[in-house]
Amino acid sequence: MEAAKLEETLMAFEASLSYIKWRLKPSSKSRLQIDILALCSSMRPCIMVDYGGKMPELGHRLCAFLTQCKKVSSIFELLHVMVIDEMIYLINVRTLADFVKSSLTTETTMLFVDLENDPPKLMTRAEKSHATTQLLSAQNLFSSVFHADGIISNHLQRHDSGPHSVGDAESLVDLSCCLKECDVTIPTLNGWLLGYPVIYLFGKDYIERAVCNLSTKSLHIYQIFVDRVDKSSKGYQKEELMSFTVPYDLSLEGSSEAWAKSFLAEMQVKWDKCKHIWGSLHMEVNACYPQAIAL
Repeated sequence: MEAAKLEETLMAFEASLSYIKWRLKPSSKSRLQIDILALCSSMRPCIMVDYGGKMPELGHRLCAFLTQCKKVSSIFELLHVMVIDEMIYLINVRTLADFVKSSLTTETTMLFVDLENDPPKLMTRAEKSHATTQLLSAQNLFSSVFHADGIISNHLQRHDSGPHSVGDAESLVDLSCCLKECDVTIPTLNGWLLGYPVIYLFGKDYIERAVCNLSTKSLHIYQIFVDRVDKSSKGYQKEELMSFTVPYDLSLEGSSEAWAKSFLAEMQVKWDKCKHIWGSLHMEVNACYPQAIAL
């Protein structure tokens, strides 16, 4: 996104929220704005929305919001709402297509935390398992749907009219079939979709064991922060761009882990193309004690 387009994006954001009368809490509005900027600037291909309400109302509001944004500015043309069962995401179709393509090659280094065994262990994509095969099936499905030219295959774009449908909307892509056809677990799918460098891996037959393994382990929380221009104070506001966790025992070196350095370097390359939006970018790592986790 060019510097000249930033002001246009922010104005369209405010105007569209006002037009559809979506009164978000200040924290949710700020989070949505950060996520929209991250998508428009291609910092992230896919973001899960876990704020601003519950399905199906949240889906209705997001679709109405994006539809109005697209009427105001072409900047939002590639942004869509994606639904997978009860989960809802915001995506940049072209950025997601590029991400999916790279995921299917050796361009993207993916590490997995094998939660089917205790203690969990790190494994690479070269180490085949039933769970990695399920994920590959999901990746191939996404590859057939999203294309680099921004086109979405029509055969999967239409959503069903079930009880959780968010209604007809040109901005909506429903891939609930992904879970049914590929049999991939939600945490594994999300770890990949959301661009985490380390993905929790386990099959549906191992959900209980995975929960037990993760709930009894200390974790490292990795957070990527950006500084955003704060017009009110004429300074910068520290904002979280994304976060993920890795078992403590598998990430003893924290931000000095080789994969963490590589991931931060990749994020900095993206940031370098949109410095006018984000003042800086850095990683923080903090430890947390074992706690009950739902997968």
